[in-house]
Amino acid sequence: MRVVAGERKGMPLKAVTGTTTRPTTDKVKESIFNIIGPFFDGGIVLDLFAGSGGLGIETLSRGASKAIFVEKDGRAFQTLQDNIKKCRYEEVSETYKTDATRAVKGLIKRDFQIDYIFLDPPYRKTEYYDLLSTLIENDKLSKDAIIVCEHAVEVSLPSNYGPYQLTRQETYGSTIISIYRSTHM
Repeated sequence: MRVVAGERKGMPLKAVTGTTTRPTTDKVKESIFNIIGPFFDGGIVLDLFAGSGGLGIETLSRGASKAIFVEKDGRAFQTLQDNIKKCRYEEVSETYKTDATRAVKGLIKRDFQIDYIFLDPPYRKTEYYDLLSTLIENDKLSKDAIIVCEHAVEVSLPSNYGPYQLTRQETYGSTIISIYRSTHM
C-alpha cells in the first residue's frame, strides 16, 4: 500500500495485520480518485471505518485541507496513527478510536460541513450506511459533497441518499464502489 498521487506520492503506508480490515487496494484507490477528481482545492474529508487511513490520507495528499478518521479496532487505529505521522499529516488530521455511530453523533454537534465521505464498513454491517442519512438530515454535508461507499457485490445500496444521487458504480472482484453526488450542483 502506498499514497498514489499528490504531495506524498509514493509514500508507503502500513497495512493492518490480521483479518479485521480490508484495505482498499492501490488499483481501486487510483480508480476512485480518477472518478471523483484527481486533485482537490481544500475541503474536509470524513473517513469512517478508516482502517489504516489510506483513503483519507490519499485525499489529503491530493489537496483536501483536513481529514477526520474514525476507527474502533485497536490495531487498525494504531496503524492509522502511524501512517498519519509518517505522512506528516498530524496537524490536519483528527483521529477517533470509537464506533462510527458514536462518532457521527459527535460530528453532528460541530460547526462544519463535510466535502468527501468514505464509508467502508464491515461487509455484513449494512446498517452503517444509514449514517449517511443521519449526516444529511443534520446538514453536515456540503451541497457538492461526494460520497464514496465500498461494499460487497451482494449489498444493494439505494439510488439516492437525500439529494445525493448514485452517479457511478464500479465493480472490482467481490467489491463495488458506489459514488453519490448532489443533484443540486
